[in-house]
Amino acid sequence: MLPAPLFVVAAVILGLAALTMLLLLFNYGQLWFQAYWSKAAVTFMELVGMTLRKVNARTIVQAKIMATQAGLGRDISCRRLEAHYLAGGDVPRVIRALIAAHRADLDLDFDRACAIDLAGRDVLDAVQTSVNPKVIDCPDTASGKSTLSAVAKNGVELRIRARVTVRTNLQQLIGGATEETIIARVGEGIITSIGSAKSHFEVMEHPDTISKAVLQRGLDAQTAFQIVSIDIADIEVGENIGARLQADQAEADTRVARAKAEERRSVAIAREQEMKAATADNRARLLQAEALVPKSIGEAFRAGRVTVNGQR
Repeated sequence: MLPAPLFVVAAVILGLAALTMLLLLFNYGQLWFQAYWSKAAVTFMELVGMTLRKVNARTIVQAKIMATQAGLGRDISCRRLEAHYLAGGDVPRVIRALIAAHRADLDLDFDRACAIDLAGRDVLDAVQTSVNPKVIDCPDTASGKSTLSAVAKNGVELRIRARVTVRTNLQQLIGGATEETIIARVGEGIITSIGSAKSHFEVMEHPDTISKAVLQRGLDAQTAFQIVSIDIADIEVGENIGARLQADQAEADTRVARAKAEERRSVAIAREQEMKAATADNRARLLQAEALVPKSIGEAFRAGRVTVNGQR
């Protein structure tokens, strides 16, 4: 038999061990049993470590269970899930995105999904958009414009509304341009294509040529999307801007000609006034010269330089 003091120490140790086991079962028993029956390998020590690292154990265990049931459990460990959680990522959304990508046979691994999530992109929405393409209006209705305005070579304006079908390019999602860039590039391509058309009748007759020309430009380069199709939803004939510009130019030319004529008239009037002033000045000089003639004659008589009837 053990001495009494040793017996008490052993009893205390056993009691503490039993109490610890009870606390572990009380705190983590449900999660451990849930993971065990779901064939997700999670130990009590991992659950305790999650608590010490201030990680939500229930979130990690449920994500691990979802990954295991979807056939991804071998590649995704609790450590990797914890690392993404501590980095500020949305672990459940990443797992759901991976499951959706796995079911759709898309090339998306855990590391790339975490990188997309930490970059601020909605990884689940990206996968869903890659599987089910979405439609973007061009121009964007949020901008307040309902149509794009372009002018053909004959000067007629066309107002066009297009719909762009895109799907997510998972390889370019990190650092790739967003929807705004796609809308801007498509709008630029449509305006350029219409501007190169000889007549608006060509565009009205074959609107699909615009879509083909825009698609050939590779507008989805360096973007987070891949353009599936560009469809012209509506075309309206606007103003004859070319004729209006010609009329405005003719009016401007007329105003310029009037201004130049008025300038020439003003110059002529000024020249006329100058000539009148010169005439008056010359007349004054003539009168002044005529006034000197009698004086000169008198002086000549007095000096004897002039004779009258042969006498001095």
